[in-house]
Amino acid sequence: MTFRYFGTDGIRGRVGEGAITAEFTLRLGWAAGRVLSEHHGGRAAVVIGKDTRISGYMFESALESGLSAAGVDVMLLGPMPTPAIAHMTRSLGAAAGIVISASHNSFEDNGIKFFSDAGQKLPDELQQMIEARLDDCRQNGMTHVAPHELGKARRIDDATGRYVEYCKGTVTYGTRFDGLKIVVDCANGATYRIAPDVFRELGAEVIALNHKPDGLNINLDCGSTHPEGLCEAVVAHGADVGVAFDGDGDRVVMVDHEGRLVDGDQILFILATARAARGDLKGGVVGTVMSNFGLEEAFARLDIDFLRARVGDRYVHEQLVRNDWVLGGEASGHILCLDRATTGCGIVSALQVLEVLVQSGRTLASLAADMFKYPQVMINVPVDGTVSGDIERRPAIAEAINDVERQLDGQGRVVLRPSGTEPVVRVMVEGRDQPMVQTLAEELAGVVKNGAASGGVDQ
Repeated sequence: MTFRYFGTDGIRGRVGEGAITAEFTLRLGWAAGRVLSEHHGGRAAVVIGKDTRISGYMFESALESGLSAAGVDVMLLGPMPTPAIAHMTRSLGAAAGIVISASHNSFEDNGIKFFSDAGQKLPDELQQMIEARLDDCRQNGMTHVAPHELGKARRIDDATGRYVEYCKGTVTYGTRFDGLKIVVDCANGATYRIAPDVFRELGAEVIALNHKPDGLNINLDCGSTHPEGLCEAVVAHGADVGVAFDGDGDRVVMVDHEGRLVDGDQILFILATARAARGDLKGGVVGTVMSNFGLEEAFARLDIDFLRARVGDRYVHEQLVRNDWVLGGEASGHILCLDRATTGCGIVSALQVLEVLVQSGRTLASLAADMFKYPQVMINVPVDGTVSGDIERRPAIAEAINDVERQLDGQGRVVLRPSGTEPVVRVMVEGRDQPMVQTLAEELAGVVKNGAASGGVDQ
């Protein structure tokens, strides 16, 4: 389906520009409310949660007003991780959940994304119906229900405690983290209240970092996209492990006791191998086209099925459901454990890894070392306009790719991927030798730059 407003993960952009305005969000709330009421055949209720960026107040109020005008009741959760909104949508029996967040982006950005009543991404068909209502609203105005039918709003005061208990319940009954010292980087985002409490209540000694949001410091040189401070803090505090979330808490990366980063691919490997050893993996594992070749190689060695999806947790989820598997994720740290949560949750994923540490008696460093991580170089090649997805078939570029693959000799990969959000082509090369990979990536990027300039760019 083609969408005017919705992307692969809701509607997102710079605050005050395009669709990310109070006026548009008011109409969006109304349009979603009308569609949800009709879809559910009566009065509906919607859960709204947000991260900690300052614009969340504005968009929360706008959504609340639009939904009320459409006759939909609203339950306000306040700042909570994105997966918590998915969980609370199901728990409270709401028709949908709405998250106000731009995930790992800086505070200047924001976005709106929806969950279905099952706590999963809203089906494309409903998103398309919402877009149609938005167009109708723009042309004919926003109609209100009768005064006695207006939606009511209330705050769910115990939402934080509910999600803390839910997260704790995703580890095996009786599991404790007594004796573990954990540094937790909350990215000044949505996990700032919940994550430290979860780990503490399971017995760990917790040192919290970046847990004092002010509306402007979300993801600012911290969290999963900037884990350097966490790496230093783990070593400085003599901690066993470090955990870093992104602004809305659906991603996680970890740090071993020596301050070395453990990314989403390595987390996925640790969880898959532990589950395979226990006999409860249930099928194989889904990664993406950008997952490290070392992950695929390690799974092949262990006879674990592995599939690659398009980049984006939506596509990983689709592959998991299609194959009736439960474990998948991305190198960025967005891990899906569908037997624990309906969507990716950084806290739940970290808990699964910590449980493996406790049960195995091994360190995070030793578990991550079981997978060889291939050096990977990514270069963003700027282009004018947008590039068609078959850029790798152009003769000069195809020849260059073949030459790189010949030099890698089966010990690496080449991926060309036009960005869906910026005017660049992402050129990725990975192999066993870092200097060689760097040289090959730069050479290929040069060919791609010339090839993209010579034709096939849509203005």
